[in-house]
Amino acid sequence: MGEEKFDEGDEVTWSSHGRTVHGEVVEEITEDTEAAGRAVRASEDEPQYRVRSDKSGKDAVHKPSALGDAS
Repeated sequence: MGEEKFDEGDEVTWSSHGRTVHGEVVEEITEDTEAAGRAVRASEDEPQYRVRSDKSGKDAVHKPSALGDAS
């Protein structure tokens, strides 16, 4: 089963410190870069997503497998 693909603006959830966080996809990252205060290893075949928490407004970066569709 392939990993889900997300688009900018998609509403998603993820787990952070034992809690479910709601937010939205800010961007798909498809190359090695720095985002959300850390080095991110990503490629076209293994993208990661920068997401923004609805509650805190802070950004995080996650692999698609860590994100759930919140719509």
